[in-house]
Amino acid sequence: MNSDESMQSLVIHGDQDAENGAEETALAPAIYPASTYSARSLAEFAQMANQPRHSRYYARYGNPTQERCERLLARLEGAQAALMMSSGMGAMSTTLLSRVRAGDHIVAQTAHYMGTAQLLTDLLPGLGVDVTLVDQRDTDAFIAATRANTKLIVLETPSNPTLTLTDLAAIAAFAKSRGITTLADNTFASPVNQRPRDFGIDLVLHSATKYLGGHSDLIAGVVCGDADAVERIWGRSIALGTNVSPFNAFLLLRGLRTLPMRVARQNENALALARFLETHPAIARVHYPELESHPQHALAKRQMRHGGGVLSIELKGGEGDEQGFHAAQQFVAALKMARHAVSLGGVETLVVHAASMWEASLTPEQMRRADISPSLVRIAAGLEDAADLRADMAQALSRTS
Repeated sequence: MNSDESMQSLVIHGDQDAENGAEETALAPAIYPASTYSARSLAEFAQMANQPRHSRYYARYGNPTQERCERLLARLEGAQAALMMSSGMGAMSTTLLSRVRAGDHIVAQTAHYMGTAQLLTDLLPGLGVDVTLVDQRDTDAFIAATRANTKLIVLETPSNPTLTLTDLAAIAAFAKSRGITTLADNTFASPVNQRPRDFGIDLVLHSATKYLGGHSDLIAGVVCGDADAVERIWGRSIALGTNVSPFNAFLLLRGLRTLPMRVARQNENALALARFLETHPAIARVHYPELESHPQHALAKRQMRHGGGVLSIELKGGEGDEQGFHAAQQFVAALKMARHAVSLGGVETLVVHAASMWEASLTPEQMRRADISPSLVRIAAGLEDAADLRADMAQALSRTS
């Protein structure tokens, strides 16, 4: 993105390319449902088959709608290239499997999205890849955990669900000095609030289902980085079959047109809710990077433009785990406007009781290490009026005991 080009202008015009020709006369991008494309000669077929990521060869290799969306996604993250895939987890698993093999070592933070956590603690060790998990707040812990065979450092900041931060610049500088690739999940921040490559991170990943799509109507993932690195991931995606559908690529491109405006409103609503809830007598703690009370507020100011659209709260609800668990469930059940559903980044406000959602996937010890208390509720602010959201939270909190 050029310094004289606003992000809002970029998301409207940044996917256009002179090579698209007549297609550019249509204001809406075309959807290409074809699974395969014919060649007009043997020479053209050979060129189609051997050109990396040809978008008019076979749909598992690429698609013109996907290619157009990737052009915009790369520019949003300040990268040379981007690769869309079938889901955020498709992007994460494909990227990890393209960077490591048996005998290699990964350093990752303890707090990750649960799907990523399962890859790091179960699937990869089963394939002979060692993984060391460290506290993301402690840069020295990342440094101490690296070995001669460390190939990758995996980050997520802010992390799910407690909005804990990782120092991107410090980790990137260390990793580059050792020749270690860095990968950051930027889903919670979005490129509107944070661009990890600006701090030296190599690969940036999103669950595009969330803020990038923005309407709770698609599943997709994306990874952005240097062209050679993305080409390597694409090669692995061909074998794994993690290609995105043309229709989801179209929906994502449509959603990106309003990304800066949507995220700006979600930032405002999240901050308004965080400030309101921080003073409420029923709330023990609010996790939100833009609050001055957040222990990493100074780091947030350095690497984030705004705090994002997600916050989490812990209810008071009594002395023990059972009372806190019950209070959180009462609160979620009493909400009227905010919807009780997984995911985030859509136009509607969504809430989840984290302990209920993760108890089947994480052990009590894993939840403790991830700072997921029994009373923790994650709130993903939507685009509703802030006053209406505050009123809904207030009436729900009045019903907790």
